[in-house]
Amino acid sequence: MSTRLAIVPSPDVSEAAGNALRVAFATGDRRRIDQHFGSTDGFLMYLVTAEGHALAEAVRFSATDQDGKEDKLAERIAALDGCAAVYVQAVGSSAIQRLLANGVQPIKVPPGLPVAKALTDLKKEIADSRTPWIVRALKVRKDPSRFKSMTMEEWDE
Repeated sequence: MSTRLAIVPSPDVSEAAGNALRVAFATGDRRRIDQHFGSTDGFLMYLVTAEGHALAEAVRFSATDQDGKEDKLAERIAALDGCAAVYVQAVGSSAIQRLLANGVQPIKVPPGLPVAKALTDLKKEIADSRTPWIVRALKVRKDPSRFKSMTMEEWDE
């Protein structure tokens, strides 16, 4: 079971949300990226553009979700719905495969990296537009209905 707190975005963030990346940070203290993906206490999720960022949501997992649960990864991956990436201190190979299959880029960072520093660096990367996962994520954000038009076309086999 998890607890979620969604933040109502300010008008300037809601207007930019179409071009913003939703990114999660695995954190226990809400200041540093200090958690392993599979056993994280929770996530902070931000909307990030080259110009700025805003907290969008905070997710906290209960202690019963930690040890002994057969598939605790499923709840963590589900919590990342809509996220382009998740910043973690560590992540296992099976979690990496499942995250990528769900369109979430796992990003391993040095232990204790401040969330504020990661956000500053990410804004620069978005402005630079050369990091492959960012380019892919922004392309998907620009046209989320790109597959809908394909389903309307007639296909011959």
